[in-house]
Amino acid sequence: MPDRSFLSWPFFEDRHRDHAERLEAWCAANLPVDHADVDGACRKLVAALGEAGWLKPSAVDPADPAPLDVRTLCITRETLARHDGLADFAFAMQGLGTGAISLFGSDQQRAWLDKTRSGRAISAFALSEPRSGSDVANMEMTATRDGGDYVLSGEKTWISNGGIADLYCVFARTGEAPGARGISCFLVPAETAGLSVAERLEVIAPHPLARLAFDECRIPASAMIGEPGQGFRIAMSVLDVFRSTVGAAALGFARRALNESISRVGDRQLFGAPLFDLQMVQGHIAEMALDVDAAALLVYRAAWTKDSGAPRVTREAAMAKLYATDRAQEVIDKAVQLHGGDGVRRGHIVESLYREIRALRIYEGASDVQKVVIARQAMGAAQ
Repeated sequence: MPDRSFLSWPFFEDRHRDHAERLEAWCAANLPVDHADVDGACRKLVAALGEAGWLKPSAVDPADPAPLDVRTLCITRETLARHDGLADFAFAMQGLGTGAISLFGSDQQRAWLDKTRSGRAISAFALSEPRSGSDVANMEMTATRDGGDYVLSGEKTWISNGGIADLYCVFARTGEAPGARGISCFLVPAETAGLSVAERLEVIAPHPLARLAFDECRIPASAMIGEPGQGFRIAMSVLDVFRSTVGAAALGFARRALNESISRVGDRQLFGAPLFDLQMVQGHIAEMALDVDAAALLVYRAAWTKDSGAPRVTREAAMAKLYATDRAQEVIDKAVQLHGGDGVRRGHIVESLYREIRALRIYEGASDVQKVVIARQAMGAAQ
C-alpha cells in the first residue's frame, strides 16, 4: 500500500479522509479496466464512476449549487490515477468539461449536470485551436450573431473526449473587443448540425482525442454560458479550479511509481543482496519520496486555499501543477531505471506510467507557461 499519512495533514477534514478510504476500496475492486478499446473503456468508466457516485464532486449539484470542493477533486484524481490513468482521465474530463456550467451556467444549462454527475452523459472542454493553445487570446474560431442564434465557424483541436462526448463547452470569438475581451463561451450538444469530428488524434498514452470542425454550426443565443465577451474569464476561472487537480493526477502517478520501486528494490537480488542495499539505490528512493511529499504539499495547499474562499489561486495552482508534473516525470524516470528492462517492457505498470505522465506537463498550461504565470504573480506581489 502507498503511504497514506498525508491524509492526516491539517488541509483535510474527516469527510475528505472518508472519501479517500471509500474510493480506495472501490478502485481496488474495479480498476484497472481493459484499455484495448479506448473509447469503449472511457464510456464504461464514466458509467461505472457515475453509478457508484464518484462523479458527484466533478460538478455542482443543480439542486444545491454549493462551490466545488477542490480538495475532494484532487483526492479523487490522485487515487484514480494511482490505480488507472484512464479512470483519472474519465473523471477529470467530466469536471473540466462542465466547469464553465458549474461556475457560470444558467439554471437551464445546469440541467445537464444531473446527467454528467450520474455518468449518463460525457462532457468535453473545447478551448485549444491549431494556432491557439496556451495563448487563448489568439483564438480564431468565430461565433457570429444571427437574429436569435449564434453561428459557430472554425476548428478546435486536442479536445479530450472529442468524438465520444455528448456536450461540448466551446469558446469562440464574438468580437466585443480585441484579444481576450472578445471571446464568449457556449454549450454545444454533440448532435448539433455542422459539428463534426475532423480527425481522431493518436498519442503515446491512448485517450479519446479529436480535432473538431464547426461548419456554420447554429445554436440558440441561450446556449451562451455567462455574458458576451466573458469567455476568457470563464476559461481562466475553470482552469484556476482544475489546474491543481492536474498536479494531483501527477502525484497519483508518482506515488504508484514510488510504491512499485520500493517493492522492486526490496525483492530484487543483486550481487547476493537486495537491490536496496546499494547506497545509490537508497539515494534514488529518498529523492523520489521527497519529490512526492513536496508535490503533495503544493497540490493540497492550492486546493485548501481555494476551498477556504480565495477568489483566485492562480499562483498556487500554477506552482502545484508545475512542480507536481515535472517532479512526477523525474520520479517515474527513476522508477524505470530501477526496474531495468522491465521498466520499458510494454504492458508493465512503470512503462504505462512513463507514457501517461508526459502529457500532463503540456495540457491545461504547459510547464514553461506556468513559469511565466508564477513570475508575473511574484512580480505583481512585489510591486
